[in-house]
Amino acid sequence: MLPAADLTFTREPLSVILPAVRAALAARGEVTLTVPDPDVGLGLYAGEPSPYGLHRPWQTWADLAELLGAHLLTPERAGAGRVRVRLRTYASVPAPDAGGYGAGGEWARVDKLEDPMFLFTLVEALRRVNPPARGRVLALGVNAGRELDALPLAFPERSFDVLGVDLDESALALARARHSRATFRPLDVNTLPDPGLGRFDLVLALSLLQSPGVGLESVLRALRREHLTPTGGLILGFPNARYRDGFLSYGARTRNFARPDLSLLLADVAAARRQLQKHGFKVFVTGKYEVLVTAIPSGVPTPHGLEL
Repeated sequence: MLPAADLTFTREPLSVILPAVRAALAARGEVTLTVPDPDVGLGLYAGEPSPYGLHRPWQTWADLAELLGAHLLTPERAGAGRVRVRLRTYASVPAPDAGGYGAGGEWARVDKLEDPMFLFTLVEALRRVNPPARGRVLALGVNAGRELDALPLAFPERSFDVLGVDLDESALALARARHSRATFRPLDVNTLPDPGLGRFDLVLALSLLQSPGVGLESVLRALRREHLTPTGGLILGFPNARYRDGFLSYGARTRNFARPDLSLLLADVAAARRQLQKHGFKVFVTGKYEVLVTAIPSGVPTPHGLEL
């Protein structure tokens, strides 16, 4: 790799900076930008003048790095009112789900509860559904069971009867080791309804219903009719991101599109919301990198104090 390019910006607009940084990354793979210190301009909007040039918050540089497929490396001071911002292109490695979702694949390294937006909105959604102590919880597509760690965080005083299901036996083995008090079994969600499952106070289906081969509306219909208690609720997760070289990158991607295209995500969210509202549920749509559709029966009050 060639040495990193060095660029200095003071009063240039972002319309000049973006193509210059893109070209430098394409040519060298790494670039160092000397720019006004974002801390100096706290309270200013991006593009407003500070004593050292046009202000831009750290969020601007983080978004620029993500847009251009690069890591934002640790910045350095560069004298009074200036900092060096370094960007390095992502390595060309497969996405962690490219090798499947089993225990031996790269996906086993991913812990979505390390995303603060997901952790916050999942705990909020769990408290919104508010399953009773010792209530039944069904986790569809549970994989290694990491997301179940949010239950004791949301309800430290409660325990639940948890059933997790997944197609991958090796992932279920990880889930059993992680949650010894829960029950796990293999199940294809397309076979729902399953009379042997019974009814639940909470159904979780995270990063599952948009998967190829899963019939969103038919699975949702089966859950609603056959597997919810009268006061039971659902939390459905629809990914709006992908992992790239260890980084969570915003925006749902579709095949043959280089940039995010949210049309399929929005269609799935709208279909789930429409079906649930039609059948008497209050529906809430929250989240960022994973959009959560939370549904509770209309007659059930929404509890206070939802936040983490």
